[in-house]
Amino acid sequence: MTRLPRLALTGLTVLTLALALPTGGSAAPAERERSGDFGPAVLTGFAALPALTFVPASDPSGALLGTAPVNGVTPPFADQPVQGFSGIARNSDGSYDVLSDNGYGNIANSGDFALRIQRLIPDFGTRRVDAVGGISLTDPSGFVSWPLTRPDRVLTGADFDVESIVKAKDGSYWIGDEFGPYLLHFDRAGRLLAAPVPLPGVTAPESAARLGVTANLGSSKGFEGMAASVDGRHLYPLLEGTVTGDTAGTLRISQFDRTTGAYTAKRWTYRLEATTNAIGDFIAVDKQRFLVIERDNNQGAAAAFKKIYLVDLADRDRDGLVDKTLVADLLNIADPKHLGGSADTFRFPFQTIEDVLILDDRTLAVLNDNNFPFSSGRTPGRPDDNEFITIRLDRSLHADHRVLG
Repeated sequence: MTRLPRLALTGLTVLTLALALPTGGSAAPAERERSGDFGPAVLTGFAALPALTFVPASDPSGALLGTAPVNGVTPPFADQPVQGFSGIARNSDGSYDVLSDNGYGNIANSGDFALRIQRLIPDFGTRRVDAVGGISLTDPSGFVSWPLTRPDRVLTGADFDVESIVKAKDGSYWIGDEFGPYLLHFDRAGRLLAAPVPLPGVTAPESAARLGVTANLGSSKGFEGMAASVDGRHLYPLLEGTVTGDTAGTLRISQFDRTTGAYTAKRWTYRLEATTNAIGDFIAVDKQRFLVIERDNNQGAAAAFKKIYLVDLADRDRDGLVDKTLVADLLNIADPKHLGGSADTFRFPFQTIEDVLILDDRTLAVLNDNNFPFSSGRTPGRPDDNEFITIRLDRSLHADHRVLG
């Protein structure tokens, strides 16, 4: 979420000539053999925030979900659930800021879910995560030009679908939305600082309906991931879905210059290992390398593809796509100390895994989005907790020191 060498574009030129799909067209190529792939990661920490965790003395939520039990949980709820972690940022005091997404999955059912940045502290000794506070996202100055759901201008899941987060050195937050898709800039208290910034040439169905234009991006396929350059100047939002007219299974990485407040002409292409996959997060390793979570849409025993890749924008094989190296298979994590259960192999089998953070040169933090109360990847019929794990990689990332502190 730096200026990247050897990739300058001019005008609307795009450095993304994706390869043709194999015969049949609908399926992307199977995962390619890569000699540089990492070996299995090792589980080094496990903690969980119980699914039934709520913001104390907050507003009621979930009224639009009906009253039928979901995974044994009956809505509506007296308070706001602490759920749906779709982005993470580290704080200097050992806590973490995590982004709750739009609530319950879409505009129609999320109007009473207040968008919020939660603050968490994991305790790997007790295997629990504590929710220790947070801030709600608001627009008191009226930068959003269209009508909001709440008259007090507290933002809800019917207004934006916030999915990615970057915390700047000044304490402000850049957040990527899927309904625009938009970039949103909030101060340290969660107040919007400027009008939402649209992505030129790309429109999701939610904003297309309001603007009276034709959408060219699928619903809920906007900025699922967003990295910051190591010097903080640029943001790199990554779409979750393919733009109409692009090769199926390819995703656009754009570059936004914070000093000018505008997108640059640079763009790169990430190709999914299968057209039915999706990305979950996108973070910087150094000036041109990044980590991305790629996953299938399955959970539990059916989960078959949950991986973290190291991507290089240099496109060294000159195929028009960012280069990919497998860093960790989240369904095949060695667990010799049985931190995550009795088995020697630990699986992270959640439908949506949307948070990755570099803790040191060989250690990553990974969190799931539990889609409360809908996902039940750990135990069928029971809503997923939000799990916070740490894994040690097979070898060093050689990350820029600015992403480690």
